[in-house]
Amino acid sequence: MSGWFSRQRSLLDFAVSSLARRKGKTLGLLAVYGLIVFVLASAMLFSHALRHEAKQVLAGTPEVLVQRLIAGRHDLIPDTHLVTIRAIRGVKSAQGRLWGYLFDPAAAANYTLMVPPVDAPAAGQAVIGAGVAAVRDAAIGDVMSFRAHDGALVSFTIQAIIEPESALVSADLFLVAEADYRRLFGIPDGRFTDIVVTVRNPREVRTVAEKIDAALPDTRIILRDEIRRTYESVFDWREGMVLLLLSGAVLAFFIFAWEKASGLSAEERREIGILKAVGWETADVIALKSLEGLVVSLAAFLLGYLLAWLHVFQWGAPLFEPVLKGWSVLYPDFRLIPHVDELQVATLFFFTVFPYTLANVVPIWRAATVDPDQVMR
Repeated sequence: MSGWFSRQRSLLDFAVSSLARRKGKTLGLLAVYGLIVFVLASAMLFSHALRHEAKQVLAGTPEVLVQRLIAGRHDLIPDTHLVTIRAIRGVKSAQGRLWGYLFDPAAAANYTLMVPPVDAPAAGQAVIGAGVAAVRDAAIGDVMSFRAHDGALVSFTIQAIIEPESALVSADLFLVAEADYRRLFGIPDGRFTDIVVTVRNPREVRTVAEKIDAALPDTRIILRDEIRRTYESVFDWREGMVLLLLSGAVLAFFIFAWEKASGLSAEERREIGILKAVGWETADVIALKSLEGLVVSLAAFLLGYLLAWLHVFQWGAPLFEPVLKGWSVLYPDFRLIPHVDELQVATLFFFTVFPYTLANVVPIWRAATVDPDQVMR
C-alpha cells in the first residue's frame, strides 16, 4: 500500500512540475475556469443565503392572515369579523392590524406605515427604520410632515430609529400611534387593514382557516406556508433569470471542455511520445495527464468558490444584489449570514470539475496508444 501511495505522489509531483513548465497556459486556464466557477457559485450562494434569511424572517409571520375582499379587491375589515373569528373553535387569538404605504415626495420613496401591536409610539411621534433615516437624513428629535387624506399637514417627531441589524425587515418602516394612523388615512374606528389569527394547535391551522372561510365568505385567508411558497417562487424565478443571463458563461465552459476533449497540442503530444519512449506504460501516461486535469480543475474550483464566498458574504455581492434582492429606493443594507447547502456545492462540483477532468481522458488515450516514434515525428 505504501508503494502505491509513493507512486501516486510521484505522479502528482510530475504532473505539477509539468503544469509549471507551461506556466502561461496553466494560469490562463485557471483564470477562465475559475471565473466560470465564480459566477455560478456566486449566484447559487447568494440566492440560497437569501432563501435562508427569508425562512428565518417568515418564521415569525402570522399563522393565519384574514383580509376582506370587495369586488375582488382588498378592503378594510370591520371589527365585527373579530368577534366571529374569536368564537371559532381552535382560535387562540385574533387581532386587527393597521398598516399601509405612504409615499414621501421628498425622498421619492414609499414607506411602510404601521401601528405596532405593542409599545406603539406616543401621539405625534414616530419610530423609523434605518432606510427611512438614511434617505431623509433624519435623526432623533427631527420632525417629518406628511399630507393627510384631506390635505391637512400631519407632523411626526422622530422618537427612535430601529437598529440597522434588522434592516432586512425594518428599513422602510414608519411606526406611529393608532390615532395618527387613522388621522392620516381617514380610517374610522372599528376598521382594520387585516386580522392576524393565532391557532392553538399548529396542526389544525388549515382546519381553522377553512372554518373562518366558511363563516366569513367575503374574506381571503392567507396561510404562512403559502407566503413561504410565494417567496420561494420569487427567488426561484430571480435565480433562474440570473442563471439564464449566465448561460453564455456555462455554454463557453462546455465549449472549452469539448475543445479540450477534441485533441492535444503538439507540445503535449510530443511530451507523451517521450514518456512512452523512455518506458512509461499507457496506463501511467493516462494517470499522469488525468492528474494534471484534476489538479487544474480542483484548483480552479477552490479559487472560484473562495472568490464567490468573499463576493457574497464579505463584499455584499454587488454583481447580483439588484437582481436577486429587488429594486427599491429604500434599499435594505444588511450582511448575509453564511449558509451553504452541501447538495448545491456537490452539484456545482460535479458539473464543473468532472466534465473537464473526464474530457482529458479520450485525447490522452489516443495519443498514448500511438507508436512513440510516430507521435514525436
